[in-house]
Amino acid sequence: MTVVAPFGLSVRDQGLEADVQAGLAAVEEGLFEATKSDVPFITEAAQHLVRAGGKRFRPLLVMLSSQFGDPHAPGVVPAAVVVELTHLATLYHDDVMDEAVVRRGVASANSRWDNSVAVLTGDFLFSRASNLLADLGPEMVRIQAQAFERLVTGQILETAGPLGDRDPIDHYLEVLAGKTGSLIAVSGRFGALMSGADERTVDVLTQYGERIGIAFQLADDILDIASDEHESGKTPGTDLREGIPTLPVLHVRAAAERDGSPEDRELCELLDGDLTDDARLADVLARLRVHPALEQARRDTVRYAEEARSMLSGLPSCSARAALEELCDAVVHRAG
Repeated sequence: MTVVAPFGLSVRDQGLEADVQAGLAAVEEGLFEATKSDVPFITEAAQHLVRAGGKRFRPLLVMLSSQFGDPHAPGVVPAAVVVELTHLATLYHDDVMDEAVVRRGVASANSRWDNSVAVLTGDFLFSRASNLLADLGPEMVRIQAQAFERLVTGQILETAGPLGDRDPIDHYLEVLAGKTGSLIAVSGRFGALMSGADERTVDVLTQYGERIGIAFQLADDILDIASDEHESGKTPGTDLREGIPTLPVLHVRAAAERDGSPEDRELCELLDGDLTDDARLADVLARLRVHPALEQARRDTVRYAEEARSMLSGLPSCSARAALEELCDAVVHRAG
């Protein structure tokens, strides 16, 4: 069994391995080329997170989805560069909003420089992604614009919180569908479209992408609580410090409201308090790591991963489909 991607996916098909490895290598070159500027400081800031590495989950999905058409079609690699540039741009902005100090194991752009540099660098990456998109045609521009609208809407909904009597967990899953699922859905769609796959295949891979995207983010929610910095590439409890209501926390709050146990009420009070204190944060993390809510969040992650897997049943049996199915297992393993 051989590794075909940084995410840890493995297959037995050497042809697929070669295609994916070559595609991801070309994407990496494309990322560095797209982040160059005539101004050296802009290049340094724009390549800060590119050089930090990453799972390249979205480009990987583009490469695998392109296998259902012509994976060597000229638009496949640029489309993968576009989705990764867009993702990187959102990370610069997210770190400002979250006041994060670490990203992918290195200092975040906002902590290395300042918030203004981080925001403007994110904008620079968006502009470079748009420039690449213009060469891929108006349909691709429209798809990206619609996905970006969903992404921003998801961020706004997260900031606003659930309104009225909306269930907080349902609201949160809607947020994730927009914030994370939309761009990963585009990854599947771009790969299929650029390779010339038929309309039904494009639709299947789009739906698969959205569901695996939600599962991917839910796994990140769990990692924020259950992992150490070495595993996740960012400071554990970052979301907790910022008061972001991730799924394990929402399950804790639901349990406290439903059962009202003293332990759950006390944990909720701690979550509502000041978690900038390292000792207090460590106490909350320790409690969450043994709380049934964390296991419930894992079950939710598995459910979305299995929904993604079920979407693939209409595709022909082949190495690419097997790799996409294995990707579901890899996402769940992250949450394990």
